[in-house]
Amino acid sequence: MSRRSEKSYEGTCLLSKLCHGNGCGCVRGEHSSTSSGIQRTGRTSKRSYGPGVFTPRCFEGNCSVSEAEDLSSQSIYSCFKELHQLPSQYPKSVAFIISNEFCERFNYYGLRTILVLYLTTKLHYDKDTATVLFHIFTMLVYLFPLVGAIIADSWLGKFKTILYLSMVYALGGVIVSVGAIPQLQLPVKEITILGLTLIALGTGGIKPCVSAFGGDQFRMPEQAKQLATFFSLFYFAINAGSTISTTITPILREDVHCFGDKNCFSLAFSVPAMLMLLSVVIFVAGRKLYVVKPPAGNMIFGVSKCISDAIGGWRRERKTNPRKHWLDYAEAKSGQKMVADTKVLLKILTLFLPFPVFWALFDQQGSRWTFQATRMNGETFGYVIKPDQMQVVNPLLILGMIPLFTYVLYPILAKIGIKRPLQKLTLGGLLAAIAFLLSAALEVKLNEIDPAPLNELSANVRIYNGMPCAYRFTTELPNHPSAVEPLDLWENKALPVPKAVAYPFNATSADKRCKDLSGTFRLTPGKETSYFIYSDGVQEFMDSMGKTKLGNPMVRVLLNVPTEDSAFTLTDAVDTAVPLILRNASQVVNVVHGEIKLEMANTKIATIDTKSGGVYALLVQGSLKDGYTSKTHVITPPNSIHMMWQLPQIIVITAAEIMFSVTGLEFSYTQAPPSMTSVLQACWLLSVSIGNMLVVVIAELKFFESQAAEFALFAGLMIVDMFIFILLTIPYKYVEHGEDPEANQVVVTPNNPKQREAERETYTGNQGNGHTNEAYEGER
Repeated sequence: MSRRSEKSYEGTCLLSKLCHGNGCGCVRGEHSSTSSGIQRTGRTSKRSYGPGVFTPRCFEGNCSVSEAEDLSSQSIYSCFKELHQLPSQYPKSVAFIISNEFCERFNYYGLRTILVLYLTTKLHYDKDTATVLFHIFTMLVYLFPLVGAIIADSWLGKFKTILYLSMVYALGGVIVSVGAIPQLQLPVKEITILGLTLIALGTGGIKPCVSAFGGDQFRMPEQAKQLATFFSLFYFAINAGSTISTTITPILREDVHCFGDKNCFSLAFSVPAMLMLLSVVIFVAGRKLYVVKPPAGNMIFGVSKCISDAIGGWRRERKTNPRKHWLDYAEAKSGQKMVADTKVLLKILTLFLPFPVFWALFDQQGSRWTFQATRMNGETFGYVIKPDQMQVVNPLLILGMIPLFTYVLYPILAKIGIKRPLQKLTLGGLLAAIAFLLSAALEVKLNEIDPAPLNELSANVRIYNGMPCAYRFTTELPNHPSAVEPLDLWENKALPVPKAVAYPFNATSADKRCKDLSGTFRLTPGKETSYFIYSDGVQEFMDSMGKTKLGNPMVRVLLNVPTEDSAFTLTDAVDTAVPLILRNASQVVNVVHGEIKLEMANTKIATIDTKSGGVYALLVQGSLKDGYTSKTHVITPPNSIHMMWQLPQIIVITAAEIMFSVTGLEFSYTQAPPSMTSVLQACWLLSVSIGNMLVVVIAELKFFESQAAEFALFAGLMIVDMFIFILLTIPYKYVEHGEDPEANQVVVTPNNPKQREAERETYTGNQGNGHTNEAYEGER
């Protein structure tokens, strides 16, 4: 390295190619800088730190650079080696930040896991509307980080931004929990939307701040190793919080009964909300230990100004002073470096254009795939997997598959020529398409087993005979029964009925115990009508024997018993007793799957072995004096396809996530200038937000009635999207390591790809709105 005077380094931090990622800090006097002084490896980079002379020297070391000193690469390397060996105490404040992150992630994923089921079963939205609301919520979660980053970097700083928005976050959780209590009789839909909006603002707003704030607690470069460990712990807290909450919250929802309901959504929402309140308390408790830095300015504004200046300059000077590139018109106001960095940024953002389609597919694990799981059988070795618990498979697979990809799959792919990040990104997108083709195939199989829904030109009619004798029918009803045996039923599930119609009938019995009956069958297009024959005549009622939204069994009990008999109770598999008040009438009870007992005066009358998704009819006739007889009918077959058949599509989408998300972030930060990492981070999250908006649009347009066709549509979109991506990558020229100081050369040494992304935070520095945030990737 050439001889340079100390004055030539005024306002700069010097790095050597030999630093191996451990940058040399800048000091003014005896005070060392924080991580904001760290630059990526490469040749010397400059950054202004205000007035005064900053001397490149090693913290607490013996080497320094003075006026006219010969600064050799070997001396810098020796200096850095000495620094690397210096002991340094781990910041105590980190424990509060890690604990805070665990509680916050528990809250977010706990709520997100059960959200679509709450929207459909308690707020009574249909599946399409629930899907729309879920993805609008997710869209806002990944849109509000832009707001949080601007607030933190331009106004409040990271500490206050995290504190204030965490309070908003906790308030949103409390509002959703309170709204789920039925006895309060609140406007639950409005309350829920308000709470979800506050949660989206809170979790999105703090997303770009927490890990960067954690990085601020370390002195650099003395604590480079500790900082790398912090991001590993931070990533572990994210996955631990999400895994535990995704497992526990569905159990609280289904296995705990409260407020007279089979499902305790209020408790399932309250536990994550309490964890968020605890998160705020933990964060405040460590305030005296935190290193709090003032706002450093936001690079998003700088890029926006550069583009604005370029457009203005192009309009004014395109004819009088033509430039090679339209951004060159901004050089006069924004400077050559900003223009050069913005050019590189826009090249990368061009490749980001197809990314939203991937996230449109990926985030449907929490909506469409959860609805799919409600129609499947979760019985596994005596335990019943809840439909929403299938979401826990993804984070578990990530932890296991990352080493597999690092040590096995990537070396194999390298041997067949798939080495470059853009190649891996393409492969990840195609894997996502394959995952949705698998989900479409599974949906087709489910449709073959599930009862076909009634169309608007047909009707369903059932006749339940609750008498101890057979009846013969005389009627003009098409395909009418010749006879219905005792405690039996007859049904026609698809009678053509273009308009409402009535068919008179006569029912006669050869048994003198049963009197003859007459009445009218009234059929309505698109409706299910049932008739129950009992001792005093025929009862007509509207039926609905489709599967429940949560996949629980449903039992319709029809009692033809004297009114003076004692009360009957239906007790489910978890000993929840439901009194059957009506006599000679029909009652529907949602139960927990397993053995269901019908009892009267502690005497067992009948038992039913129920399965998930099954719909049953239990007919009972008799009296306490003469005894009771009963018969069970399966109206809708239970779920027969096991939930584990979702594993192939979940495994493939997880592999796609690793290849797409991890590789995408790595590509972005190794190819972009260090000053643009914050802008890239914002655009990455924005692509997630746009992807969720795409799901909203497709769900609202309702291109297909078949969910299988919609899954196939998304798979097709992903394939076309990757074809477009390939075309965009053809002219792209990689910035090779060591080629350009602004090319963002990064030394990547850890074996774990996600840890590499975490440790990259160490090297990117605090440019604009802060650090590269590993939290984003962990959540994906």
